Amino acid sequence: MEVVFASQSETQPEDWVCAFQEALPGMRVRAWGDGSAAGGAEIALVWNPPADLFEREPRLRIVFTLGAGVDALLRMPGRPAHVPIVRLEDGGMAVQMAEYVLHFLLRAARGFGRYAQFQAQGRWQRLDDIVREDWPVGIMGAGVLGARVARTIAALEYPVAAWSRSGRAPEGIEGYGGDEGLSAFLGRTRVLVNILPLTAQTEGILCRRVFERMRPHGYLINIARGRHLVEDDLLAALDGGLLEGAALDVFAQEPLPPGHPFWAHPRLQITPHIAGASLVGQTVRQISAKIQAFQRGEPVSGMIDPELQY
Repeated sequence: MEVVFASQSETQPEDWVCAFQEALPGMRVRAWGDGSAAGGAEIALVWNPPADLFEREPRLRIVFTLGAGVDALLRMPGRPAHVPIVRLEDGGMAVQMAEYVLHFLLRAARGFGRYAQFQAQGRWQRLDDIVREDWPVGIMGAGVLGARVARTIAALEYPVAAWSRSGRAPEGIEGYGGDEGLSAFLGRTRVLVNILPLTAQTEGILCRRVFERMRPHGYLINIARGRHLVEDDLLAALDGGLLEGAALDVFAQEPLPPGHPFWAHPRLQITPHIAGASLVGQTVRQISAKIQAFQRGEPVSGMIDPELQY
């Protein structure tokens, strides 16, 4: 069986190809565009794949994505409806995302950003002691990644709740569901963390209407997709006092263009889509196990429902 690794984001795909070849010794693993003949692959391993993937590889039986998000893949031209897509369920991303959220939560709640300003000013000044009940965290998205973030924050005794379309939540975490639960969820949330999949229903969900329903002096952390956010609404919320600040790792256009108003805004923290990277070792082990299960005709976890788009 032939496997093709197709990613426009990897400048050195050889590391991935070698790792997968070692994990799948009975298969041939090759890189997209390596000079060998295309068209024979039955399995594709992708992240930001070439637009003509399905045209040049018409024999594909299944596609495995090296990340959690599949929105771009679902929009690709010529994608055969019968070819299933399987998402990466962690691959080392969850703990990194928990670290990212924790960093910016503590920066806001403990005032570490202000202490950095005091240092620059040569000021020895203490802020008020923290009251964790004043910093309730709301996680939008309750899958593998959201659950890890929620548990990490809860372990530090911050009030935590999770919202999802289904209303499911990790054990020990307060859960809210659907449109009817969104208002109550936002009303108890000061720090809003977005880890939702991008779908037709969630695009633009981070908008003025959401910011207005949060607790005063709110803070936004977006580590899902840039298209979840209505950028003008965020700028207006920051400038108008609806939100105290925001940390953004993802953007509608990446790289974020020079001169974009986000760069210079004093209440924004910007990072270049690094909140959760797929680690080679963990990703290869997980996806290889899924491929072997697929070969044996066994159920494969992480299968995408095209109707739900996740």
